[in-house]
Amino acid sequence: MKYQPLPSSFYIKNREKLVKKLPPKSLCIFHANDIMPTNADGTMRFRQNNDLFYLSGIDQEETILLVCPDFPDPAMREVLFLRETSEHIAIWEGHKYTMGEALEASGIQNIKWLKDFDKTLHTVMALSEQVFLNSNEHLRADIHVETRDARFIRYCKERFPLHQYRRVAPLMHDLRAVKESEEIGQMQIACDITEKGFRRLLSFVKPGVTEYEIEAELIHEFVRNRSKGFAYEPIIATGRNACVLHYIENKDTCLDGDLLLLDVAAEYGNYNADMTRTIPVNGRFSTRQRAVYDAVLRVKREASKMLRPGVTIQDYHKEVGLIMQSELLGLGLIDQTDVKNQDPKWPAYKKYFMHGTSHHLGLDVHDVGTMHEPIKVGMVFTVEPGIYIPEENMGVRLENNILIQESGYFDLMGNIPVEAEEIEDLMQAAKR
Repeated sequence: MKYQPLPSSFYIKNREKLVKKLPPKSLCIFHANDIMPTNADGTMRFRQNNDLFYLSGIDQEETILLVCPDFPDPAMREVLFLRETSEHIAIWEGHKYTMGEALEASGIQNIKWLKDFDKTLHTVMALSEQVFLNSNEHLRADIHVETRDARFIRYCKERFPLHQYRRVAPLMHDLRAVKESEEIGQMQIACDITEKGFRRLLSFVKPGVTEYEIEAELIHEFVRNRSKGFAYEPIIATGRNACVLHYIENKDTCLDGDLLLLDVAAEYGNYNADMTRTIPVNGRFSTRQRAVYDAVLRVKREASKMLRPGVTIQDYHKEVGLIMQSELLGLGLIDQTDVKNQDPKWPAYKKYFMHGTSHHLGLDVHDVGTMHEPIKVGMVFTVEPGIYIPEENMGVRLENNILIQESGYFDLMGNIPVEAEEIEDLMQAAKR
């Protein structure tokens, strides 16, 4: 692996937190993600199941974690199952975890090969009453492919039909939403790598470069700093492309006088950053571009202050909408008649700012965690207001990642340039 892994003490602590949430005689089972096919004999790059990773630190396919905290034999309370390697696998695929390496990474004492899973499962199921199985219950998930978790749920219920089955996802969402200091450290590294990529771009972007050339500059900088690459499909959108919220073609040429919206960030150790910046292709904002940019920046600053313990995201989004409404009135994009006649379910400001302002961030870019319970200390959110004006071939979005603290917040991207003057100065300096 490219990244520096966290110590096993972090994963031991995470499993202890999960156990505290379980009723007596519980059993939890977590599976690795599948390696997904492409075409012929091709496969996608493996990405570990985040819940399994959070509880074990094991970043390898065909892994199973079994947690059974009340089992009479202490050795059976935590069991990790690994794919058994061989000389053939080592030659064709590379090194896989040894039992000793898995113990060191996870802190789990009882490591077994996968061939022992069925027998072990039968043993622990006999003394378990409530079986917690995992599934992807993210509010935005739209799943069309049967997962390893889904296959196991079906298998388990067929083999052991009389047990009481429960969802572990709500427990994991609650745990993962509040970050430990070790996680913040990984996310800060991801943000710092993202900063390096952005600063590199400020000296590279000019009229005539293409969106895909910019993408190439970023991936170079990210990987050379021990990231696997982009935390998500990069959005590198010049001119009107910036008004397509999930534009990922990155195929056009940047023109003199246009703005360039960059929704790009690195991952590190499976933790993600999520940054957006908007810069002038020629190094100078026009008067109109600057007015729109400053309006978005003001909304971003106010929204960041509003994210604090006890606030609910739903109420927060409504309040941010009112701030954006004021800015759009000032820019002449909407007027008081628009506000007076607006549909409460789709306010007038939504014409130019149609998405939410914040989401959880962590092992997933849109990380798990309820959007309906009050915000807690230790949560990490994006703050990403934007204004999109297709008729002016302009889209502006600014996004930072903030850690919620008892009093105020800490900006993980506080060192990444965002002031218009600083961006212009850095771009102009590159020309000299």
